[in-house]
Amino acid sequence: MSSLQIKNLRKSYGAVEVLKDINLEAESGEFVALVGPSGCGKSTLLSIIAGLESVTSGEVLIEDHVVNDAAPKDRDIAMVFQSYALYPTMTVRQNMTFGMECRNIDKATQDETVKRVATLLQIEPLLNRKPGQLSGGQRQRVAMGRALVRDPKLFLFDEPLSNLDAKLRVEMRSEIKKLHQTVGRTTVYVTHDQIEAMTLATRIAVMYQGVLQQYDTPKTIYEKPANTFVAGFMGSPNMNFFKAKAVKNGDGFSVVIEGGEGTPLPLPADRYDTLTDGQSIIFGVRPEHFSPASDNRAERKGIASVAVPVRVDMDEPTGSETVLLTTIAGQNATIVCEPDAAPAIGDTVDFEIDMTKISLFDRKSELRL
Repeated sequence: MSSLQIKNLRKSYGAVEVLKDINLEAESGEFVALVGPSGCGKSTLLSIIAGLESVTSGEVLIEDHVVNDAAPKDRDIAMVFQSYALYPTMTVRQNMTFGMECRNIDKATQDETVKRVATLLQIEPLLNRKPGQLSGGQRQRVAMGRALVRDPKLFLFDEPLSNLDAKLRVEMRSEIKKLHQTVGRTTVYVTHDQIEAMTLATRIAVMYQGVLQQYDTPKTIYEKPANTFVAGFMGSPNMNFFKAKAVKNGDGFSVVIEGGEGTPLPLPADRYDTLTDGQSIIFGVRPEHFSPASDNRAERKGIASVAVPVRVDMDEPTGSETVLLTTIAGQNATIVCEPDAAPAIGDTVDFEIDMTKISLFDRKSELRL
């Protein structure tokens, strides 16, 4: 078991700074996902942890030891690549034992290790095949098996599922999660897929333009995003953002969406005591936090909801739910509802917003209020 620490890390290529003062820590046995759009620096950070890239400044520590100058082979890490990186002329068994042979591990130990890992990954029937005879999912299992036989301090995954079809990605995602629960090694996993990050990780590092935007548990990042980028990137469909103003309402505050009828939407008491009257804000509501308005709101205990008129412009049935593309107060919005509750296209109906689950952001800084 081992911990990982990244301290004040910066990486530049000439005048271009691709990582800017990154600080994060993974405890022993944690599963950390690095997530963000293409070009955000997540793969560069993984390469630095692996020793494939040097740092411009800052420190990388594994088990409290600075490894900035350590070669990849001396860091006791194992990496699984997007392209699998298997030797095409070797059998599965040879691919798995190659690293052990280079370290002069005896044949009996090699055989025992391969048997144990192959059983764990359910690839025993594939040991005598070559990579060209395997499916994408099988090759990915072999790539993980080659990493597992090393029994490293850290597992590093670089977008391992991006080459697989949608169904196989879901299956392999479950396999990776079960594998982590069984082996219990500290894992750093790079992905641009926020669903992978949410389902796999114990903590998520959301990155954008080389800056660590937020590092927290999936639940916190989903419910309390640090800024509008995190709020919009994490969650599918994306969070809705409305230009709005905060309006004093007795002892509390309400939100008034700009462009609408000026109807105040009361905020939960004592939730936003730092607001000022007339403050320009961004009002964030996730698509799943709308529900068709009902006449029995008082019976919905524990939910502070307010109704807004919604014009339905388009629908996208997905089977288990229907995604509605709508207009609220002249601003575009996405709503998710049950198929039987979906209004007809062109209708204007009331939907309730669960005000206990909304997010407010400062209009200028885009930071969470």
